[in-house]
Amino acid sequence: MQAFFQFLADNPYILLFFTVGMAVLVGKFSVKGYGLGMVAAAVVVGAALATWASTYGVKLQLDNFAKSLFYYLFMYGVGLRVGPAFFNSLKKDGITFTILAVICAVLGLVLVVGMSGLLGLPAGAAGGVLAGSQTMSAAIGTAEMAVEQGAYQLPAGTTAEQVSGMIALGYGVTYIWGTVGIILICKYLPRWWGVDARKAAREYEQAHGVRNVDDAALSGYRGGGLRAYRLDNAGTAGQTIGDFRHKYPQYRIVNVRRGDESIGAGPEVVLQTGDVIALGGRLEDLTANLGLIGTEVDDPQALNVPLDQAEILVTEKEFVGKPLKTLSTEDFAGQLQVTRLERAGEPFPVGAETELKRLDVLHVTGLKSAVDKAAAMLGKVARPSTTTDLLTLSLGMVLGLLIGKINVPVGDFSVGLGNAGGLLLSGILVSSVVSRLRYFGSTPNAARNILEDLGLVTFIAIVGINAGATLLDQLTGSIAIKILLAGFVASTVPPFVTWAIGYHFFKINPAVLMGGVAGSRSHSGPAREAAKEIDSTVPWVGFPVGYAVSGVLYTVFGYFAMVLSQ
Repeated sequence: MQAFFQFLADNPYILLFFTVGMAVLVGKFSVKGYGLGMVAAAVVVGAALATWASTYGVKLQLDNFAKSLFYYLFMYGVGLRVGPAFFNSLKKDGITFTILAVICAVLGLVLVVGMSGLLGLPAGAAGGVLAGSQTMSAAIGTAEMAVEQGAYQLPAGTTAEQVSGMIALGYGVTYIWGTVGIILICKYLPRWWGVDARKAAREYEQAHGVRNVDDAALSGYRGGGLRAYRLDNAGTAGQTIGDFRHKYPQYRIVNVRRGDESIGAGPEVVLQTGDVIALGGRLEDLTANLGLIGTEVDDPQALNVPLDQAEILVTEKEFVGKPLKTLSTEDFAGQLQVTRLERAGEPFPVGAETELKRLDVLHVTGLKSAVDKAAAMLGKVARPSTTTDLLTLSLGMVLGLLIGKINVPVGDFSVGLGNAGGLLLSGILVSSVVSRLRYFGSTPNAARNILEDLGLVTFIAIVGINAGATLLDQLTGSIAIKILLAGFVASTVPPFVTWAIGYHFFKINPAVLMGGVAGSRSHSGPAREAAKEIDSTVPWVGFPVGYAVSGVLYTVFGYFAMVLSQ
C-alpha cells in the first residue's frame, strides 16, 4: 500500500480525480433512501485516504490554488442559480418566507457558536459544525477563508492545517444528522403539532386550482386537446368563427377545411355544413357538447396546424401578481397548455389561481401562433440553448474578484466580502441582468450544474485530503461526541422555531409551511419528502424564496461561525 500511496502523492491530478470518483461511488450508497451524497462523501474519502497514507509515512497534499479555483467556480455558480429568486424575496409577497429563512439561519449560527463555547470545542470545529448541521457544504469555504484572511486568530500552538482538519471533522460528524434530521422534521412536524397537513393541502389546491401531480410527472392524461369534427349541426352552420367564439368562449377553432382547401380560422369565416373544423379546448369541454358541431373525424389536413413548445420568461409588469386564469379571455386561450412552471429554478405547482411572479418560467405547448402571442404578451421566449457565453462568464468572474477586493475599515481591521463572497454577489447580479434581457450570458442548467457540482465536490475532496494527515492527532471519542451533540442541537432546534413562528404568527397554510421550513434550511430533500408524505405538490409553494435567501446566509455564516467562536 505504501507504493500506492506514494504513487498518489507523486501524481496529484490522479489523486484528485481518484478521490472525486470514489466520492461519487460512495455517495451512491444509501440505507432506506438515506446516504451521504457525493459532497459529504468527498470529505470522508479524502480524509480517509490521507489518514491511511499517513500511517505509512506518506503525506497526501494538494495545491491550495486548485482548492480555491474550484471553490470560486462553485460560488459563482450558486450566485447564477439563486439570483432571480433572491431579488424576488425582497418584494412584498416574499418577505414572510424571507423572515423565516433569516430566523432559521441566524438561530442556527447562534446555536453553533453557543454550543461550541459551552462544550469547549477545538479550534475550527464551529465552522465545520455550521456547515454540517445546516447541510451547507459551501460554508466550509468561508470558514477556511476566515483563517486565511486572519479574521480568525489561531490559538497558540495551533496550525492552520490543524484548524482546517477540525473544520472537515466537524462537517463530517454532523452532516448525516443534518441531512436526515431536517427531512424527518419537515415530514412529521404537522403530525407532531396535531395539524392535518394533508387536509390543508387539499384546501389549498381547491382554493388555488393547483393540480396534484405524480412524482414522475408523467401521465396519460392531457388537460387540453385538438380534435376534428365534420359540421352537421344546422344550428352552428351559418355562424362566423367570431360569433361562435363569442357564444362558446371555452372553444377555439384553429383551422377549417372546406373541400380540399384549408381556409384558416379568421373571425370573419362563415361556417358551412360539411366543413371539417379543427377545435381546441379543455378535454372536459371537448367531451361535454358532442353534438355542437357534429361527428368527430380523423382528418390529417384539418389538424395539420403548426405546433410549438417553448419556455416563456415572465417579465411584463402588467401580469406580475395576476393568476393564470386571467389569461382565459385572451386570443390564445384554448390553443396552448401550461405544462410546467419553474420559480427560482425549482418546479412550482400550477393552477388557475397560481399568481405569476416576475422571472417565472412557463413551459407551454400548443399552436405556434398561440405560443408566439403568449410570449409577446407575457415576456420573452427562452429557447433552450446548449452553448455557454464564456465571455459573460469570464467578465462575471472578474467582476466578482474585484468586488472581493473591496474592504471597509472597521476599527483596527478591515471587513470585506472576500473573493468567494464577491463571486457569489457577482453571480446574483449577472443572473438577474441576464434573466431580464435574455439576449446574452447564456449559461444552460447543465453548464451551471457543472460549475456547482464539480466545483464543490472537488473543493471538498481537497479539504478532506489536506486535513486527513492531522486527524489522527486531533480525533478522540469525547471530541467526536461533543461535536455530534452541538450539531444535533443546531440542526434540530431552528426548524421547530421556524415552524412555530410561521404557523402561529404568520398563519401560513401548514402544507405550504412544510416547504417553507425546508427552504429555510436550503435543502430540497425535505420539501420532496413532505410532498410525498401528504401526497401533494403544495409544499413546493413555500420553498423557493427561503431556499434562495438561506443558501446565501448559510454560506456567509461559515465565516461568522469561525470569527464569533474565538
